[in-house]
Amino acid sequence: MEAEQLASGKVVNDLFFGLELGMSQKQFFETCWDLNKQGVLTNGPSELSVEHSLVFPSGNPGKMRFYPKFAEDKIYFMPVEFQYDGWGPWNEDLAVEKLREDVVKLFEKWYGEGFIEVTNEDKTQIAYVKMDGNRRIRIFKKHISAVRAEISDLPVQRKISQKEL
Repeated sequence: MEAEQLASGKVVNDLFFGLELGMSQKQFFETCWDLNKQGVLTNGPSELSVEHSLVFPSGNPGKMRFYPKFAEDKIYFMPVEFQYDGWGPWNEDLAVEKLREDVVKLFEKWYGEGFIEVTNEDKTQIAYVKMDGNRRIRIFKKHISAVRAEISDLPVQRKISQKEL
C-alpha cells in the first residue's frame, strides 16, 4: 500500500485545524495562536503541547493533544494523543479499545474511509493505517488510557530516518 501510494505522486498535506505538513514553525505558531484566541485550542499540560477539547463520535468528551516535529523548519510529523475525560480503569465504557474505535471514526470523518487494521501475529498490537499519497496516518493504543495517532510525510520521515542511521 505504501509503495503504491508513494508511486502515485499524489501530495496530501492536510492535518487538522488548518495545519499542514510542510508548514513552517512560524506559520504553525501563528495558526495555533489564532485558534487559541478563538477558543478552539489551549495550552496543553506539558510545555510543548497544544490541546483541543472535543466530543468523540460515541458522544464521550475528551482531549486531543499534539505538537509537531520539524525538519528544516517544516512540519513533517504530527503525533497526536487522545484521552477520554473521566477515564478510570474501572470504567469499561471508557476503555482504550473503545477510544481507539472512536479515534478511527473521527479520522474517517476528517480524512475519509480506508483505514485498514494491521496486527502482529498474536494480535497484541493493533494499528489502523491509511495512506494518501505521501501522507501516512497510523492509530494505535499508546497505553491503558491513551490512543496515539501519527501523521507523517512519509518520504521526508524516511529521509530523516536514513540520516540518523
